[in-house]
Amino acid sequence: MKKGSKAAEPDTNGIASGAPRPDARRKYDPEQTKRNILDVATQEFSAMGLTGARVDAIAERTNTTKRMLYYYFGSKEGLYQAVLEKVYGDIRALEQDLHVSELDPVEGMRALVEFTFDYHDRQRDFVRLVTIENIHGAKYVEQVKSFKGRNVTVIHTIEDLLSRGIAAGLFRSDVDAIDLHLMISSLCFHRVGNRHTFGTAFGRDPSHPRLRARHRAMIVDAVLRFVRKED
Repeated sequence: MKKGSKAAEPDTNGIASGAPRPDARRKYDPEQTKRNILDVATQEFSAMGLTGARVDAIAERTNTTKRMLYYYFGSKEGLYQAVLEKVYGDIRALEQDLHVSELDPVEGMRALVEFTFDYHDRQRDFVRLVTIENIHGAKYVEQVKSFKGRNVTVIHTIEDLLSRGIAAGLFRSDVDAIDLHLMISSLCFHRVGNRHTFGTAFGRDPSHPRLRARHRAMIVDAVLRFVRKED
């Protein structure tokens, strides 16, 4: 070392002041940031609703800023719409992952109903968000351009199951796919979405874990009995 030269002094963490910090070397991932924001926003909107949710709270929990949230999503309402798009997209994508078209129509229908039951049972945020958006009269979700196209996939799945079941002589020929989807989602949604009022009225929480297996089997049986062709 030359005379008069001075070594870089370590900071309180033992890193030389002239050396790059680990945080400085870490690459910023905008897509991961957006995913984190959507995950936290899903929890916030499902718990507080659109009106009660606070962008400040979402920013704080994601270590970002309101300015960053508005940069990505435009507004609080834009973030809420992005959350709705995500949660509906998640269930539709997982339905496609079942590959029920590769199953016997009866087993495929069973798999679809069981999945729908399990999803509503576990994804309480989804149930609450659907309820909240219905309070708004679907005002925000109808503005999501991909909403109808994305959700039609489940109807196509059911149509395929019904068509193959009819061809095999197993299913009735007069079942409408949208009506059947309504039946399945209604039975699975009600036990979670209305559990508080139902429990208060009858002294039994329909979403209680000890009732889960019984209700799951009951709903599957109800749907299969409905679609089966009478001998």
